[in-house]
Amino acid sequence: MLDMPLKKLKSYKGINPKPKDFDRYWDKALKEMRALDPKVTLTPHKTLKVPYAECFDMYWTGVGGARIHAKLLRPKAAPKPHPALCMFHGYSGSAGDWSHKLAYVAAGFTVAAMDCRGQGGSSEDAGLVKGTTLRGHIIRGLDDHPDQLLFRQIFLDTAQMARLVMEMPEVDPKRVGALGASQGGGLTLACAALEPGLNRAAPVFPFLCDYQRVWEMDMAKNAYEELKYYFRSFDANHLREKEVFTTLGYIDNQHLASRIKAQILMATGLMDDICPPSSQFAAYNKIRSKKEMVIYPDFGHEGLPGFDDRVFNFMMEM
Repeated sequence: MLDMPLKKLKSYKGINPKPKDFDRYWDKALKEMRALDPKVTLTPHKTLKVPYAECFDMYWTGVGGARIHAKLLRPKAAPKPHPALCMFHGYSGSAGDWSHKLAYVAAGFTVAAMDCRGQGGSSEDAGLVKGTTLRGHIIRGLDDHPDQLLFRQIFLDTAQMARLVMEMPEVDPKRVGALGASQGGGLTLACAALEPGLNRAAPVFPFLCDYQRVWEMDMAKNAYEELKYYFRSFDANHLREKEVFTTLGYIDNQHLASRIKAQILMATGLMDDICPPSSQFAAYNKIRSKKEMVIYPDFGHEGLPGFDDRVFNFMMEM
């Protein structure tokens, strides 16, 4: 057994501290985001030859002045208004190939797939922060003001993109969903929490949940390795451990989860040694909206058979 028994997972509520001003922090962040002029541009992307889809490089201005990029695909002959989908990628990656989004476009969806700031795609990391920026984005801004945490900005980017998609004249704003796995799963949760108009969300083994639990399981490796790097380099005796985890609490999806209003279809593998199941359940168990968890007892952080098809049907029911 990698983690807790399933019965205990189903009631686990997480241990990472929640900052006392958490709700005020995010209300202020959303106010900052909504005050921006996003200056959206759509540039046709003509590399992909598909008779039923239009492809665009979409850019907008996010918090801190960074230009954020997404691949936008929309059906040529779909009725108006039609549903839309926001897609989020795994840690260090990018929005991926255009062709991977075509099943949803063929089904009549507009699709927006975001590149995270400073990772493998075309979005900018424009933030100037104090302290280390080496080894990862979780700790970027940790030694500065909490407003400078990079995942604060990335979480806001997800909500901003969802709102921009909802405002497109061809999109039905009441039928917009989100999906992603790993970091993409964490960003799907954040998007649903920060954009209450989202209809459905399908996070798969979400990253960015219950950091202290990950640490205490001695699983600060792979995607969470930067936690170990930070302590070894900047707090070798753990004198600031409570402070560090409390600050990380601002960008912990378990604390955002209660804001979610979208219907949730989530999946996890009980053998996940990248994002431990308990860290994922910490967020899931705090979601108050209609939800379902699909369990894969023998699977880890990998492809989960049949779940993509299940998500497709879930989104088609919007």
